[in-house]
Amino acid sequence: MPAIAIAPKIHTHTERPAAATQQLQPIAALANVTKRYDATVALDGLSLALRPGEIVALLGPNGAGKSTAVRLLLGLISASTGAASVFGNDPRDPATRSRTGAMLQVARLPETLRVREHLDLFRSYYPRPLPVAEIVRIAQLDGILNRFFSQLSGGQKQRVLFGLALCGDPDLIVLDEPTVGMDIEARRGLWQQIRTLAERGKTVLLTTHYLEEADALAHRIIVINKGKIVSEGTPSEIKSRGAGRKITCRTDLDIEYLRTLPGVISVERNRDAVVVTAVEAERVVREMLLQDAALGDLEIASPALEDAFLALTSSR
Repeated sequence: MPAIAIAPKIHTHTERPAAATQQLQPIAALANVTKRYDATVALDGLSLALRPGEIVALLGPNGAGKSTAVRLLLGLISASTGAASVFGNDPRDPATRSRTGAMLQVARLPETLRVREHLDLFRSYYPRPLPVAEIVRIAQLDGILNRFFSQLSGGQKQRVLFGLALCGDPDLIVLDEPTVGMDIEARRGLWQQIRTLAERGKTVLLTTHYLEEADALAHRIIVINKGKIVSEGTPSEIKSRGAGRKITCRTDLDIEYLRTLPGVISVERNRDAVVVTAVEAERVVREMLLQDAALGDLEIASPALEDAFLALTSSR
C-alpha cells in the first residue's frame, strides 16, 4: 500500500473540548523508543502519546528525529528498543493501517493520472471510503478533478495529497508539512479543515516548519532535539518556558544598566527604540519607570513561538 495513505474505517465520535482529551486513553504512543541507524542515534529513549480529538504539533530542527518518530508510528520502520503502538496494536498490523492516514513529503504520485483517478484508486483500498464529494470539499479540490497531476501547482498537489490521506476516513491522520507551497488563503482554509477533523474526534499529528501554523492549530506541542523531548505543552506554555516577554520603548536609560536588571535576558536597540527581553516584564518596566519618568511608546508583547523554539533547541 502506498506510504502516503495508510488510512481507516468510519467511526463516529462526539465532539469534546480540547482539554478533555487529556483524560482519554492514548490511541497512539511511543514508549521509551530508541532508534539507531548504525552509529547514529535518531531517537534516544523518546516517549509520547496522542489522544482522540487532539492536534499535536511535533517540532524540532532538521535532524532532530521528527521523521523517524512519524515513520515508527506509521509502521514504516521498527524501533531498536522500546515500542510503538497505534490503537493498541502494532502499527504494521493491516487493521491498524486501515484506520491511519498519512500525508508525507516523500510521497510521489504518477504525474499522468488525473486527480479524480488518484482519488478513485486510493478509495479502492478501503471497504468504506469517504465519498468523493466529501473528499473534494474537505481538501478543496473543486475545479481540478479532471486535471493531470503534472499540471497542478505546488499548492494544488499538496491539497491532492491531503485528500488522498483522507480517503479511508482515518481516525489518526499524520500530516507532514501539509501547507508547503500553498498561498495564505489556501493555507488558512486547510487549517480550518484540520480543526474540523479534530472536532469530529480525529487525532492529527502535524509536523511543520511554519511555527505560526503550529501555534494556530495545535492543542499541544512537542519539541524534540537530538532525539529527545526538550519541551511539551500548550502553545502558550511552550512560549512562556522558552523565552521571556519583549518590552519595546523609548528610553534614555543606558543599555548596559538595563542588562543588569533582574530577569533581563537581552537588550537590543532597534532604531530609536530599545527592546528588552525579560522573564518578569512588569517588574522590569516598573524599575525602568522609576529611573526614567520620560519613558514612552511602551509596548509589552508575549514571545513568539519562533523565539521559544530557538531558545529551546539552540541551547541544547
